[in-house]
Amino acid sequence: MISLIPSWARNYDEFWQTLKGRNLWFIKLRYGASVMLMVFLLSAEILLKIKLTDEQILAISIITISIFFYNIFLHYIRRFVKPEAGKFNPLHLSLLQMILDFSSLLMLVYYTGGIESPLYMLFIFHMIIGSLILPGFVIYSVAVATIAAFSALVFLEYYGFIIHHSVGGLHDFSLYNNLNYCLTFLTIFAFIMLISVLITNKIVKQLYRMEQDLLTALDKLNAAEIEKQKYIIAIVHELKTPLAAVQSYLNLILQKFLGPLNEKVEERLNRASQRSEEAIKMINDVLRISKLRLLDETAFEEVDLSEIICSVFEKQKINADMKHILLEVVKNNPDAIKVSGDKFLLELALSNITANAIKYTGSSGKVKIILDYNYKENIIKICDSGVGIPHEEIDKIFADFYRASNIRKLGLEGAGLGLSFVKQIIEKHGGRITVQSPSEIGSKENPGACFIVNLPMINKD
Repeated sequence: MISLIPSWARNYDEFWQTLKGRNLWFIKLRYGASVMLMVFLLSAEILLKIKLTDEQILAISIITISIFFYNIFLHYIRRFVKPEAGKFNPLHLSLLQMILDFSSLLMLVYYTGGIESPLYMLFIFHMIIGSLILPGFVIYSVAVATIAAFSALVFLEYYGFIIHHSVGGLHDFSLYNNLNYCLTFLTIFAFIMLISVLITNKIVKQLYRMEQDLLTALDKLNAAEIEKQKYIIAIVHELKTPLAAVQSYLNLILQKFLGPLNEKVEERLNRASQRSEEAIKMINDVLRISKLRLLDETAFEEVDLSEIICSVFEKQKINADMKHILLEVVKNNPDAIKVSGDKFLLELALSNITANAIKYTGSSGKVKIILDYNYKENIIKICDSGVGIPHEEIDKIFADFYRASNIRKLGLEGAGLGLSFVKQIIEKHGGRITVQSPSEIGSKENPGACFIVNLPMINKD
């Protein structure tokens, strides 16, 4: 099999996708051409006052039907043609289409007057389309072959080797038997054909090269992003060490291993301890997000969502009890619910949402984890009776470093990275996360929020 792949088509995926799209466009265009030819046959004499002989009508009808049926065949086989360089591929299909079309067009031109036929312009139109699809050496070969075939047709008619089929009502005099006209016409025709191919092919090459340059630049940006994430991980990890040391010293002092503390001093040290704890949590969030973006790998396995919910409940219950918050789990499906995913990441995401719900819910409030399902998805709702989220800010809360305005006013610390990280995890698992505020367990004073996680189900007993 002759390889038709041009040297500049280095990025095969993009090249093949574009080629397949253009092949389909060509096929759709051909259906339209078949319809137009039928309309021409039916209305030529009435609307255009053009008279065709019975032989011409029969020939054009056969050509039109042939175009329609070979187009159906091309449309059918198109789906089985694979983008493989060493086999029959979309480029070969494009070339086959052009050969069939030029053969059909040559016959149409012959039966509608030869050099006197206005349909010769379709040769130029097809050549421009072919230049968008086929590589330079192929399309130039097709152009030269077309010029040669059309010239042969003109001279065979001129010398009387084949019958000339004139179209009544189109010309008042004959042109096919005028040698000067034939030579001038063919010269201009050849010039326009070759110039059209040259210009179109150069433009296509430039566009593909620009596309390749953009893809190369994108690869470099991705590489730079990886280096940036590595740098962030290294720097942020170094910041964590002294903060952890400060936290340890503060704990020693607060536990009064170094002696009793003044009440005001103890209060300030507690605040300092809380701030350092928040700082360490922010650093951990940044590290988690950077690692997730850097590695872009998730260890998928079959996990039980009920077990993950129970684990989240056990870990967060202590924090809830400290604030006298009622934390409860409601399972509308008592059986095991299986999902495909990374158990550690899913637990991390749901734990983060639950921790936020507890954090932003006041004393004696409620946090409810509801596990539900429908015919194709697992649905996890984590609702609270906390401060809620302003309606106009709901769409922004999953952005990096964004924190709701009412949270900032309350003076509660945070990096605004947790929900961004959660969203990435859920989407990596083929799911989605949305939020509603007020929540279904909120009140007028404490509207609360409800985070809804939808995960695809792989098995339901």
